[in-house]
Amino acid sequence: MLRIVTILAALAAALPASAAERVRIGATPGPHAQILEAVKPIAAKRGIDLQIQEFSDYVIPNEALAAGELEANSFQHQPYLDNQKADRGYKIESVAQTVNYPMGIYSKKHKSWDAIPDGATIAIQNDPTNGGRSLLLLQDKGVITLKEGVGFKPSVADIVKNPKKLRIIEVDAAQAPRSLDDVDAAAVNTNYAEPAGLKPTDAILREAPKGPYVNVIAVRSADKDKPWVKALVESYRSPEVKEFVEKTFKGAVLTSW
Repeated sequence: MLRIVTILAALAAALPASAAERVRIGATPGPHAQILEAVKPIAAKRGIDLQIQEFSDYVIPNEALAAGELEANSFQHQPYLDNQKADRGYKIESVAQTVNYPMGIYSKKHKSWDAIPDGATIAIQNDPTNGGRSLLLLQDKGVITLKEGVGFKPSVADIVKNPKKLRIIEVDAAQAPRSLDDVDAAAVNTNYAEPAGLKPTDAILREAPKGPYVNVIAVRSADKDKPWVKALVESYRSPEVKEFVEKTFKGAVLTSW
């Protein structure tokens, strides 16, 4: 009997431990990916092997999630996700709010917004939600006036007053920092500003930390109630990650919890 018990114990010791559940999560470079690196060891304690995949634009992470090439993504705010779902029919949805990145308008040629001349060229993002967000920022600061009732996705065509006769052009969000060499100012998302060496506190106009632009974790609708989703959300929205965000980004990125 003792020999049988010894053999069984040896076999049990030889068996591999229960494998962690793989969760491939997409993010854009910069703060989104950095925060997920801080989430990774916490998620590991909850049985999740978090594999972070970086994407250089805002389109592919949702395509990859919908196609089953990712289990989750963390890079977008709710209006952008809603727009993508409406346009492309994705069956994906948010499961938690994460952090907010106040939008900024930057310039390499002018030290303040007051120095922006009449007729200046301003670059904004060419996707409806981020471009619209930039237009709303300009309106909030009294630079332009938009049609009433435009919601969160106004376009350049919705501008009804433009006292400085600004020329507003649209560029890909990821290319906005590079456009600063060619324009008077550009609206740049924080996750693209930091990798480009732009400090959010140096923005000549900056969005107030309000509104619907808190970012989210998204998963396929079919997965939203799976245990790993809850574990991932709890790992992200943990005290350790909150402390990491506050110490690392010093107010440039704001937690939602």
